[in-house]
Amino acid sequence: MNLNQIQNVYFIGIGGIGMSALARYFKNIGKRVSGYDKTPSMLTSELIESGIDIHFEDNISLIPNDYYVENTLVIFTPAVPKTHSEWNYFVERQYEVKKRAEVLGIITKGTFSFAVAGTHGKTTTSSILGHILYESGADVTAFVGGIVENYNSNLIGNGKTVTVVEADEFDRSFLHLHPNIACITSMDADHLDIYGTSEAIEASFVEFASKVEDKNNLFITKELPLEGVQCAINEDAVYKAFNVRIEDGSYVFDVQTPSEIMKDLHFGLPGKHNLMNGLMAIAMAKTFGTPTESIAKAIASFNGIRRRFSYQIKSDNLVYIDDYAHHPTEINAVHQAVRELYPERKVLAIFQPHLFSRTRDFADGFAESLSQFDEVLLMDIYPARELPMEGITSEWLLGKMTNSNKKIVAKESLLAEIKASDAPIIVTIGAGDLGEMVPSIKKMLNENI
Repeated sequence: MNLNQIQNVYFIGIGGIGMSALARYFKNIGKRVSGYDKTPSMLTSELIESGIDIHFEDNISLIPNDYYVENTLVIFTPAVPKTHSEWNYFVERQYEVKKRAEVLGIITKGTFSFAVAGTHGKTTTSSILGHILYESGADVTAFVGGIVENYNSNLIGNGKTVTVVEADEFDRSFLHLHPNIACITSMDADHLDIYGTSEAIEASFVEFASKVEDKNNLFITKELPLEGVQCAINEDAVYKAFNVRIEDGSYVFDVQTPSEIMKDLHFGLPGKHNLMNGLMAIAMAKTFGTPTESIAKAIASFNGIRRRFSYQIKSDNLVYIDDYAHHPTEINAVHQAVRELYPERKVLAIFQPHLFSRTRDFADGFAESLSQFDEVLLMDIYPARELPMEGITSEWLLGKMTNSNKKIVAKESLLAEIKASDAPIIVTIGAGDLGEMVPSIKKMLNENI
């Protein structure tokens, strides 16, 4: 398929974080872009403001009349049901209809491609790497699964020869990619609604790893059963972060590489998990040939990602942090970071579970990770693409938690419940529409400081 012959790009599910990055990319290179999404959001508003036409009704009459078979590429998200009218319209008329991952595969095949895989850490690692490469002057475009604060976008750069992509394991999408350099941050069980077993997930990551023929270009953590270049914090590894300390709320650390020691790197993202993400990005950039001084400068200037341990309020009396965590391992990482930064202070966690299947599959892990916080407000499960499952409810999950200071809270009561808490540290956690409530939570808290 030749993208140069395409004039129009139509997205079904344009408001997704990965889809919207592709929409921005195609608009940047001069294509006419439009599409459908189920519900309006901050992302769709930003896309509309940029000149992209979006509608929120599944209606084939809303497809532009001049989007012909020969000049239009249709991109859809796997979350779209097969009963979707617009999807069927394009398929029946034999349009070029592809998944987002297939299109990324086409884009990356003709470039020097970095791929960041792992059940956790993809977005942060790919954002840091994209920022390092862009700041160093590389001819890069980075497609990332979050809004990077430095750019207020999920697209970094507009380069033609180097790409950075998240290698998404959902629906085995990452097997479409053609990486020259890659990393795998983790292989924890997730998406069991797709894979069925943790062994099937691991096998898929092994298949992805096999795409990198030169294992000197594949970066892994020490616990992964793969052949590659090991990265670690305070442990022997090819790339090792050590002498780690916290100064003025930021990490300062050294990195041992195969050829040198990089001294006194400054990095503002809290949590050991983020330090590992930063180390992976450093290792890949170093292998690409990025100068040490460029890496050091970029790491220090990276401001983080919206909804990834994102400070909304940071004062002496009150701290409000918002995070996208939706898996027990990610919630544990948030907890570790909060406790490291604010020891001995009471922490209120507000959690919105994401997907009935994920809540069912990891209920014990969720209960254990949430019980570490001093106070927990648990919202109803956000269904996303799923229908309710009998017996899988937030009340059921609450019953598994050992923390006695816990409560189910309805969305309409959330602000009042947060206001009633005396916790000086507040964290909202979840991948559903809780993120849409962050501005109103922040406004309420600011009014009551």
